[in-house]
Amino acid sequence: MIIPPFLKPGDTVGVVAPASHFDYQDLQPGLAILRDQWQLNVIEGESLKARSGPFAGSDDLRRRDLQHLFDNPDVRAVLAARGGYGSYRIADSLDLTGLLQHPKWLVGFSDITVLLSLLVGHGVACLHGIMPRGFAKDTTGESVENLRQWLFGEQHTPYQLPPHPLNRAGQTTAPVVGGNLTLLINSLGTPTDLDYTGKILFIEDIDETLFSLDRMMHHLRRSGRLAGLAGLVVGQFTDMVTSLSLPFGLSPDEIIAQAVAGYDFPVCYGLPSGHDTPNWTLPMGLPATLTVTETGSTLHWAL
Repeated sequence: MIIPPFLKPGDTVGVVAPASHFDYQDLQPGLAILRDQWQLNVIEGESLKARSGPFAGSDDLRRRDLQHLFDNPDVRAVLAARGGYGSYRIADSLDLTGLLQHPKWLVGFSDITVLLSLLVGHGVACLHGIMPRGFAKDTTGESVENLRQWLFGEQHTPYQLPPHPLNRAGQTTAPVVGGNLTLLINSLGTPTDLDYTGKILFIEDIDETLFSLDRMMHHLRRSGRLAGLAGLVVGQFTDMVTSLSLPFGLSPDEIIAQAVAGYDFPVCYGLPSGHDTPNWTLPMGLPATLTVTETGSTLHWAL
């Protein structure tokens, strides 16, 4: 995997909106953190102020916006302002030639999962982490600092988690892939589909029904994607929807545990990454060591 150069004060980064639109004023505190606290030069994409239906401008505008930052050799990182929906529509038309010649970090999560998968599939590491629109919320300070440390290449200590009743013990060292489960399922059989064999799969999601979660997990099982995993890390499943007329009767973690019951790879539940706080940053595509014991779990990247 290609590891892009870590940032330093004075570097240039780009902020773009490849998915849903938002109020540009909501982004100002995040841009101020990038400029004033992190001392970075920020290029603002045209999509940050654009709107076309639910999207931050047309598909062509968002694609051109992102492509410009990928192609610019002076840009050292590209941060998606927010997720929502829309990256899935433009991923296949992006040209990574410039980015491969001048590697740079891509940062985002949720709908940005499809873009993270695109880069990982081309051998470039990226960061699953909080996005600038959420930088200045009262509850996100820890997540923002965590992302800054990864981007600037500062010393990282292993992520440590308490024991969970559904954990499955074991240890493995393998590349971490994944992200939003819905986007991963919708990428199967497409150019942004990933080879899960020998990988640690990370999954999270928001605002899905428990029936949908069960269906997606069994889709992974039926397609053979679970059989070759080196490990599974379960993140935040936020605001999941329960049917009042036909209750499922299981929690999200229990649904996942049922789907992976027939395998022997280590499984870790409760990683605080996804659509809640804190939202820990995960380097995608790079090897990590997952250790799960009866006393807790650790996830560690040795960069």
